[in-house]
Amino acid sequence: MRVVVAEDLYLLRDGMVRLIEAYGHEVVATAATGPETLDALLTWRPDVALVDVRMPPTQSDEGLRAALAAREQLPGLPVLILSQYVEQLYARELLADGAGGTGYFLKESVFDADQFIDALQRVADGGTAMDPAVIAKLLAGGSSNRRLDGLTEREHSVLALMAEGWSNQAIGRRLFLSDSAISKYTTSMFGKLGITDDNDSNRRVLAVLAYLNRP
Repeated sequence: MRVVVAEDLYLLRDGMVRLIEAYGHEVVATAATGPETLDALLTWRPDVALVDVRMPPTQSDEGLRAALAAREQLPGLPVLILSQYVEQLYARELLADGAGGTGYFLKESVFDADQFIDALQRVADGGTAMDPAVIAKLLAGGSSNRRLDGLTEREHSVLALMAEGWSNQAIGRRLFLSDSAISKYTTSMFGKLGITDDNDSNRRVLAVLAYLNRP
C-alpha cells in the first residue's frame, strides 16, 4: 500500500511510519497540519490515508476536514481517522457519503500492531474499520434507532462485527457460524433496516450508518 500519514505529534507520526514500513508498505508522504494534509492527499492520491482528527493550526478538527475535502475531490479516497477521543459526529461525517473506504480508530489502538495494520488494509480495500471501543462508546451515548429494535440478538452480533469491518467469512469464524448462516442473517438484517441497494459494499456501509444511530 501507498500511505500518507498525517499526525502533528512527531514521535507518534514517526512510530506509525516505522510500523507501516515494517509491514512492507510505503509511506509516500507525511503531514503535520490540516493544510499540509489536504495538499499531500491531493498530490499523492495514496491507497489509504491515516489522518489525525485534531491538527494545527487550531487543534480542532482540521485533519478530519482535510480528509473530507480530499474525498470530495477524490471520491472514495480511503481514509482511516485517528482520534484520542470518541466523537459521534466525526464517525457520521466520515461515513456519510456511503462510499466505504473509511475507518475510525482510537490512538491507543495503534499499539496493537496487527489489529492496526489489518484495519488499514481493510480501509484501503474499500471497506470499513471501526475500533470496537469507538462502537461501544457511540452506542452507549447514542439515541435509539427504531429500525434496530427489530433485529434479533444474533443479527445485532453480526452487525456489530460488520461495523468493525470484518468480512462475512471472518464474522462466521468469530460467531462459529457457517457462511450460509451469515448470509441468511445479513439478508434478513438488510431487509429489516430497509436497505435495498444492490451493491453489497454499499449495503454494508448503510448498515453501519444505521448501527451508529445516524438520524
